[in-house]
Amino acid sequence: MSTCSECRKAQKALEAEGRTVSLRDIRAEPLSEAELAEFITEFGDRLVDRGTNDYRALSDWLKASEVDAQIAAQPKVMARPVIRDGDRLYLGWGQTVQSALLGDPAR
Repeated sequence: MSTCSECRKAQKALEAEGRTVSLRDIRAEPLSEAELAEFITEFGDRLVDRGTNDYRALSDWLKASEVDAQIAAQPKVMARPVIRDGDRLYLGWGQTVQSALLGDPAR
């Protein structure tokens, strides 16, 4: 999402390495059922960021629901960024993801 600071950090770092990056605001362009299913298969419950105010604002019923229902009801609960690099998917912009996509900075 364009307002996500982690997404902007990832975009800036990847573009600095000469990678082409396209961002998608899932509020404006929701995930298809197939895309959401693929992400859930890959990441499971980690796809929902339970530390956000948006998640805390969900009803108890939605909090007990499946990941797809939570994201459909409030797309901003989805952990970000989800990065597709060829046939690989990555979640977040932590050190492990950065190393996988940018290489070892100690080289």
